Amino acid sequence: MRTIRAIQYLRAAAALAVVIFHAAEKTGHDFTIGAAGVDVFFVISGFIMWVINDRRPVTPAKFIANRLRHIVPIYWFSTAVMIAGGLAGLFPNLVLTLDHVLASLVFIPVRSPSSGEIWPVLVQGWTLNFEMLFYAVFAASPLLPRQWRLLANTSLFVALVTLGLVARSENALWLTHTRPMILEFVAGMILAEFWLRGKVPGAAIGSSLIACSLGGFALIGGLHLPFDERSTGPLAVLLLLGALSLKASGRVPMLNLPALLGDASYSVYLWHAFAISGRRQARRHLGILAGISLLMAIVSGTIARISAYVFLELPLLQRGRSAAAQ
Repeated sequence: MRTIRAIQYLRAAAALAVVIFHAAEKTGHDFTIGAAGVDVFFVISGFIMWVINDRRPVTPAKFIANRLRHIVPIYWFSTAVMIAGGLAGLFPNLVLTLDHVLASLVFIPVRSPSSGEIWPVLVQGWTLNFEMLFYAVFAASPLLPRQWRLLANTSLFVALVTLGLVARSENALWLTHTRPMILEFVAGMILAEFWLRGKVPGAAIGSSLIACSLGGFALIGGLHLPFDERSTGPLAVLLLLGALSLKASGRVPMLNLPALLGDASYSVYLWHAFAISGRRQARRHLGILAGISLLMAIVSGTIARISAYVFLELPLLQRGRSAAAQ
């Protein structure tokens, strides 16, 4: 798919929001609303997958292979680093069990023995459990006629969420695959269909949508209001629709740093916690002021992970593409 700058910039902003959220959490500050960057990622994921599959249709097997090649190597490597750190005693709160490690590696939601939360060994990998559900469902789309695909995907996800509401269970797999958050992928697909048909608002309305979205996020964060995907999901949808409107109007300039951050967003998301944890230890031992520690955590958590993208993720992706072409 030809790169859409607005999407890249949103991916960069979402990744940075999550970095700031975790950096603030580890340094005694509060930026909880930064966790909503995940909602933006999910809406974008639905959008990108729909557009790519429309412009370059592939078989279900090919689609899954492409997704696994993009996601799995770097995720397994970062998980291995986490496991090695745990065995070396660098993460004293990490409890490692074989079943939890195996479930983490194959994206099966289970409760962590460390916290009881539905988290894999690499905590931020919890979002990939949702992504893999989406990919598994979406992969079957090419088996249907074009005009039925969006309705079929939407109906299935709505049915899953409805089942979760009427049939309560504490099973980790059930709680994950019926959570309303999965509807954010559907919203992304619907936006993509409007985009492909050229039916997005003009720049003025798009700017207003972005302002409303950011204002909503700021209101939630500023007033410390409780939030979940029911409130942040719609705000993420407005943000993406507004960005697409500006793109369609030719109002999105080329900005090199945000574009790079957008490309590196997956690596930034997976690896930033390691750098932040390192800065937390430095603060403890060196007595660094909390504000300075927060800034250092944000900067190091971003720069170091861009390096991971350039020197680790990109080579792994290129090797995977070469192997697939042979």
